[in-house]
Amino acid sequence: MANQVKVFRQATPQANIFDLPVTELREMAKKLRRHIITMTATAGSGHPGGSLSAADIVTALYFKIMRYNPQNTQWADRDRFILSKGHAAPILYAALAESGYFPVEELATLRKLDSRLQGHTDRNLTPGVEMSTGSLGMGLSFGVGVALAGKLDHRDYCTYVLLSDGECEEGQIWEAALSAAQFKLDNLVAIVDCNKMQLSGWTRDIMNLEPLGQKWQAFGWHGIDIDGHDFSQILAAFQEARKIRTKPIVIIARTIKGKGVSFMENNVKFHGKVPTTEEAKRALRELE
Repeated sequence: MANQVKVFRQATPQANIFDLPVTELREMAKKLRRHIITMTATAGSGHPGGSLSAADIVTALYFKIMRYNPQNTQWADRDRFILSKGHAAPILYAALAESGYFPVEELATLRKLDSRLQGHTDRNLTPGVEMSTGSLGMGLSFGVGVALAGKLDHRDYCTYVLLSDGECEEGQIWEAALSAAQFKLDNLVAIVDCNKMQLSGWTRDIMNLEPLGQKWQAFGWHGIDIDGHDFSQILAAFQEARKIRTKPIVIIARTIKGKGVSFMENNVKFHGKVPTTEEAKRALRELE
């Protein structure tokens, strides 16, 4: 599998786990961003803005934090990653390819007929995908069920759910938040990709969420607020999350929509608009 990182550390007899230092995490995040630009430009459709904003969080999870085994996708004690903001599928596909679930070359098939890489994630098609997502607001409920099953089955895994901030305007998120606190799911970590934008504008203008961290804490969660592009803060937050007992954990990751590409940053039109051929070339130059 071309261009994939080869360094693993042995975590258990069942699973290999990446353990990249911060300098290499930064380079991997750049690589994943380049994949996002290339695959969405090639497809001619997709959601680059919210994929780029989540790239550092997803990089940390797949190349430092989570336990998993691409050769045994149903390993019972694997950590679970649920992409609730399913339109950001390109960042997940990029991470899955670079971590060994399928060849990197397959990224070029995004949104094509008969491809395993649909516009929104499909667990029946794509190795490594835990939940079919697209309709927003459902991933946290699913994550609550997965985390609760782990508790009941005495399994040693953690469930990570990546949410969008716009998604947190939906009532189902808060019903799930209540359930997670009720069942004391300290094996559940929600990460809010708080890039402050959604399809039609700034979240503050559409449905103001702030003070977002205090809302989660009022629902019984342990809250951590970070810069979602600073790997030292990202890794410290996940390490803190591992130490919390009897409460679910939420990480409010303050990010920038379109992060890494100057003309895409904080530009709402790139929520669901892909770069032209010339824009893609410019973006890739910036990500070298």
